[in-house]
Amino acid sequence: MAGGGVLADEGALKRAHLYEHRITGYFIFACIVGSMGGSLFGYDLGVSGGVTSMDDFLIEFFPGIYKRKQKHLNETDYCKYDNQILTLFTSSLYFAGLISTFGASYVTRIYGRRGSILVGSISFFLGGVVNAAAKNIYMLILGRIFLGIGIGFGNQAVPLYLSEMAPAKIRGLVNQLFQLTTCIGILVANLINYKTEQIHPWGWRLSLGLAVVPATLMFLGGLVLPETPNSLVEQGKLEEAKAVLIKVRGTDKIEAEFEDLVEASEAARAVKNPFRNLFARRNRPQLVIGAIGLPAFQQLTGMNSILFYAPVMFQSLGFGGSASLISSTITNAALVVAAIMSMYSADKFGRRFLLLEASVEMFCYMVVVGVTLALKFGEGKELPKALGLILVVLICLFVLAYGRSWGPMGWLVPSEIFPLETRSAGQSVVVCVNLFFTALIAQCFLVSLCHLKYGIFLLFAGLILGMGSFVYFLLPETKQVPIEEVYLLWRKHWLWKKYVQDCNERGQSVNE
Repeated sequence: MAGGGVLADEGALKRAHLYEHRITGYFIFACIVGSMGGSLFGYDLGVSGGVTSMDDFLIEFFPGIYKRKQKHLNETDYCKYDNQILTLFTSSLYFAGLISTFGASYVTRIYGRRGSILVGSISFFLGGVVNAAAKNIYMLILGRIFLGIGIGFGNQAVPLYLSEMAPAKIRGLVNQLFQLTTCIGILVANLINYKTEQIHPWGWRLSLGLAVVPATLMFLGGLVLPETPNSLVEQGKLEEAKAVLIKVRGTDKIEAEFEDLVEASEAARAVKNPFRNLFARRNRPQLVIGAIGLPAFQQLTGMNSILFYAPVMFQSLGFGGSASLISSTITNAALVVAAIMSMYSADKFGRRFLLLEASVEMFCYMVVVGVTLALKFGEGKELPKALGLILVVLICLFVLAYGRSWGPMGWLVPSEIFPLETRSAGQSVVVCVNLFFTALIAQCFLVSLCHLKYGIFLLFAGLILGMGSFVYFLLPETKQVPIEEVYLLWRKHWLWKKYVQDCNERGQSVNE
């Protein structure tokens, strides 16, 4: 069995040395267009935090917060934006996304990766329209729900699409196009917020409404994209799959790779319930690392809190409204730079190295930020400008470390370790866990910032230390390993071999 395979002929599947490919214009086109799905996620991450710091938006929907913001209160400055309805505006999208991703799993498996990309783009378009026209909180949240469904479908399908299209030797680079477009979406959203903040009183509507642009691009791209060979084989369209594989690999010598795809598909068809199969003992490594560990830890770094609320946080730290948006734009530009760095380093240095090295850096930055705020900020104190600039630099360094490690690896590694029979179901759980913790952090960050104050940054530092240990002990290196042969790594790992070998010895069936 390819990919999950405790019953496969291991020798037959070690065909990676027979794979051939060259980079073609067709392949580049498919990957660039396919990666546009990341811009949906990125645009929302960037735009929502900026909008919630705009005075016109607060006056219309959250007048109490606006009044509190304008007054010079003696209360702790960490609490300026503590409001659960305001955070629900942000987190409702992610709760909708985590539910919708299970529907996306069905669409992705039965109708292909393109099907989910198209559904996601339509829903995101509707969300942008509803939010731009919102007259009350209920319309805002309804729009966010449509956006969430779009992200649930897009995030489920796009990483799979890119990993399946990519040759093993450059899979890290190609898959991280998703992270790059996400980061570009964040940066573009910040630049738009900077301009629309100056348009009174409806600039915030323009920021939210422009979500239709990436949605339209994703829809048009989805109409012309080729389906992945893996998905076509899974659907029984063998000749079409072979034709696409020849075009994306740029060679007729695709027999070895095609045989692996067919064997993986045969194993996948034997599985009647992929979600139940995901919890089988032999799939424990993929479940613990790919479906739960990495997507949860990606959010528990605290990075998305910085992305959501960078403008709000910088205002709380004493920057003016425009200055806060400029500061958050700088940090998001750093995220784009980091994504480009990661694209060229993941296949050279490996996934483990990037995650471990960045964990050390991020731990140090969070500790320094927390200690600095503990000594110099809060209870009505004004943050010195020089110290404020130092904090911006530290946050930029944190973003650079995250953007070349936990950000892209949190999507790359899960998309490449699941066998074909559980790949769609596994990616749904990845997105569900990711969005659950995204929503949890979004809903809890401002209230935690208010009550824990500087301690929230020390809490994230502790979590980063734990997740670095998780990677060190449990994650094997997957760079340049063919996607249908990654399962062979578990048989050599000090812990996971006990699970897959035990299943071999008991003859555990793939039909579980």
